Amino acid sequence: MELTTERLLITVKSYPVLSSKYVELVCTAGLREDGSWVRIYPIPFRTLSQPERYRKYDWIECVVYKNPKDKRPESFSPQDFHNIKVCEHVGTAQTWKERRELILERATVYDDLETLIRRAKLNKTTLAVFKPSELV
Repeated sequence: MELTTERLLITVKSYPVLSSKYVELVCTAGLREDGSWVRIYPIPFRTLSQPERYRKYDWIECVVYKNPKDKRPESFSPQDFHNIKVCEHVGTAQTWKERRELILERATVYDDLETLIRRAKLNKTTLAVFKPSELV
């Protein structure tokens, strides 16, 4: 099992789901500094100490490994969810300017839903930023 330390901008936190092993779990996803996605699961969020509890748009550092049970390319598991380090928070100043720059300028932004669905079926992309061409 290869361990890596990841620095992630948390952008997704799922609603807690019940778990027989952990009581309840949260799936978390975020962007690396290079704009690539990482999904971290399982996280028993409510059992974390206050300093370990991260918010959306927090930069965190944690040691993870590729989850062999989850074939999605972005999926990793924390080595020890009690060693999550919250580094800093990205605020909403200037109408979310910093958040927009971090996400829209670093991540691949898809504007073609068919391409995104095709990549998902091929198990190449299961997390993404999607910008619709039209709002109805």
